[in-house]
Formats: sequence, structure tokens, C-alpha cells
Amino acid sequence: DSALLRPGRFDRQVLVDVPDVKGREAILNVHAKGKPLASDVELDVLAKETVGFTGADLENLMNEAALRAARLGAKEITMFDLEESIMKVLAGPEKKTRKITEKDKKITAYHEAGHAVVQKMLPTQDRVQQISIIPRGRAAGYTMSLPRDDSAHMSKTEMLETIISLLGGRVAEELFLEDICTGASNDIERATSIAKNMVTKYGMSEALGTRSFSNSNDEVFIGRDLGHTQNYSEDIAAKIDAEIKRIIDECYARCKEILKEQSDKVEETVALLLKKEKINDDEFNALFEKSENTPEESVCDTETDKTEE
Repeated sequence: DSALLRPGRFDRQVLVDVPDVKGREAILNVHAKGKPLASDVELDVLAKETVGFTGADLENLMNEAALRAARLGAKEITMFDLEESIMKVLAGPEKKTRKITEKDKKITAYHEAGHAVVQKMLPTQDRVQQISIIPRGRAAGYTMSLPRDDSAHMSKTEMLETIISLLGGRVAEELFLEDICTGASNDIERATSIAKNMVTKYGMSEALGTRSFSNSNDEVFIGRDLGHTQNYSEDIAAKIDAEIKRIIDECYARCKEILKEQSDKVEETVALLLKKEKINDDEFNALFEKSENTPEESVCDTETDKTEE
């Protein structure tokens, strides 16, 4: 509220950003004191896997890992305990006791497989760390990926490929189940938000040019949307809507192309998910390495055949 920040009130504003990788490692060391860590625990590796975590998140992570080890009757906290706790901090606890129908399991498996396979095929996207169809928090399943680094910028290509990745679940439902469900609501909301920011905030639309259409004067009061002033005409608003739709439609089409090309990998991922319910990055990547290492007919064999002819 500007009334609180006027001269004579609070003249100094201190920005506290989320810690970088060195900061996260230092914070983890603080909260690891007094906790029995196993020899396989590498806090520097854990710091790289927790991009975007705040100090409170990291404290919660260490505490959750300690509780998990205690519940299992272990005397030490292992690296596995810590990595399992990352997802608990991000999305809440697993709900293994919730009764799920085979139909819902199948829908969730195709949805998450769609996300994972599309993400695997896009060069700018983070690597898939874990895929699960076990409900966690409000989610029926999840595809967890970990950022490669603490990047401060996002390119236009990266933003477009993020939208494509977010649409993977919905497209997989349409292609493989020939129906769509409500599970993609959050994905669509996030994809639309990225597309809207590209057009209105970052000047990434050729049709509208390098111009900002967003209002940076956000009100902190209840009902701020009612008092939001639009700094462009209705004609421009229609063009913004059209550009957002174009971006989403093009990304949807590209996502559909990828999943059609990789349909066998989607089916293999689904089969593995229905069997194990949760798979890690090694198990997922092995599905792609298997096809890459399939022996093909050698040149020598072909030449021999020609000689015999």
C-alpha cells in the first residue's frame, strides 16, 4: 500500500530473494546439525536438486526426512529419505490409502506419461526426475522435474516449449483415450498464463510488437480486479486474445505431433506406471535407450547379399 511507503513511514525496502545453490547448501548445513546423516548424503547435490526452495522449505525438507527415517525405524537419514521428502514439501504427502478405480489409474498414467515423454523430447526442458500415479496432495499423479541450474532468464523458445510440455497430459488423453477429463485444469491455467505474459508483458508477439500491455500497479486490497484499469483499447484486447489463442493452438499441435511420433514410448511408460505406480529417471530413460541400442542390419550383411545376387 503506497500509504505505508510514503516519506516518513518506511523509506527502506529490503528485497530478500530465494537462495542460490551456495546459499541452499549453507542453509542445509545449518539444519543438518544434530541430525544423524548417512554416509551417502551429499548436501551439495541436494542443493542442486532444490532450485527455487526458500530457507523455510529447506528446513521443512530436513525435518520431513528425519521424520521419515524415524517412522521406518532407521538410525540415520539417507539420501533417499531426503529426495523423497523433496516431493512431499512440493506437493504434500502420498495418499496410498485412497481407493482409486482402474479407470482413474489408467487416465492418470496416460496423462503423466504424456507430460514426461513430451518433456523428454524438448531440449530446453528440465530432465524428468520421477513419475507417479499415486495421489499426492490434491494431485492424482505427478511428473517431477528438477531445474538444471539457477537461471535468471527464460527465452521465448523455452517458454513455448514449457507450454508444449504443460499440454502433454491433455493431448495424451485425447490421442490415447479418445476423451478428455478435468485433470488438466491446472496445466491449462499455467500454459495460458505463460502465453498471456509473452504477449502482454514480454513483447514476444510479432502481431502486437514490443510493447507492454500489463498494469504493474497491482492493488493489494480485496477486489483489486474491480479497480484494475486497462491501458489499451478493446480492439487491442481482441488482438491480445487472438494472439494467446494462436500460441496455445500452435503449441497444442506441436505437442500432438511429438506424442504421435513417440506413441510407443507413451504406451511403454504407461505399462510401467500401471505395474510399479512410481518410476524414477533411470527407469524412464531406459525406455528410450532401449530403442537407441536396438541392433540394425549391418552394412557388411547388405554388401554380402548384393554379392550373392
